[in-house]
Amino acid sequence: MNWIKRVLHIGDKIKKVLKKRPTKEEIESSDWTSCCKGPILKKELEENLWVCNSCGKHHRISCRQRFDIFFGKNNYEVIKTPIPKDDPLGFEDSKKYTDRLKEARKKTNQDCAVMISRGNINGINITAGAINFDFIGGSVASAEGEAVITGIQHAIDNNNPFVFFPCGGGQRMMESPIALTQMTRTTLAVNELKKNNIPYIVCFTDPTAGGITASFAMLGDITLAEPNSLIAFAGRRVIQATVKEDLPENFQRAEYVQECGFVDLIVERKDLQEKISSLLSILLKKNSDINNRISDETSEANFETAAKAS
Repeated sequence: MNWIKRVLHIGDKIKKVLKKRPTKEEIESSDWTSCCKGPILKKELEENLWVCNSCGKHHRISCRQRFDIFFGKNNYEVIKTPIPKDDPLGFEDSKKYTDRLKEARKKTNQDCAVMISRGNINGINITAGAINFDFIGGSVASAEGEAVITGIQHAIDNNNPFVFFPCGGGQRMMESPIALTQMTRTTLAVNELKKNNIPYIVCFTDPTAGGITASFAMLGDITLAEPNSLIAFAGRRVIQATVKEDLPENFQRAEYVQECGFVDLIVERKDLQEKISSLLSILLKKNSDINNRISDETSEANFETAAKAS
């Protein structure tokens, strides 16, 4: 066998090996996933709230899985949110945006990346929101903006604390300027929460970046994060190229961000329900005391006014 035939023979062997590799769809439907020590059964991971027993990695989870953990399985109600017209700009790159939306909806069983629910924890009625990274990278467009605003309006109408679990890469390029306006719209909605003296707690999950971080995700009264979550605006390489300096190894990770004062507390997934309910009980009591004091001061002022008039 001459060297040309040998090369062709090796090439055929490589092709046969590559053909045996599982497709992306086969991997997703498999009973296995991977972590620090290699393959791990998804069932075992699920039993530990999708957290690795060996390295403590908090794997990404869907909105429903998030609510199952936070409220308890089937102990919450999903709130329907408005869905604006798909593909307002007629966007197309390697495939049509409408096709990407169809694929994302089929994959996640969600209408958009954001899901809103309501439930009760330790006697506290809570409106909660979450983002599913599997829906086009958790990116925010018009439908996601509407969902966040709907959740905030529900919290205001029902005087519920609002808890949000952000995740995603930022604003969706397929809706460019329309997606960017959601940063302003959601920020204004959060301001309405604050005007109504309603607690707003944010718990960062991995990864949260771009316009999500730069708008509603950084406006919580109290900001929590799951361990080792990526919390950023611009990417690490962009920043390093700009400042021309080496960055710390844990740069933009939850622990580093906490040291810089942007995160109040890092909480493991198993402790989130207890920690958030404790924080809300304190915040709601404080709000109640403030409202009672305002009411007493108003009554006293009205009494003095009536006394002077008489």
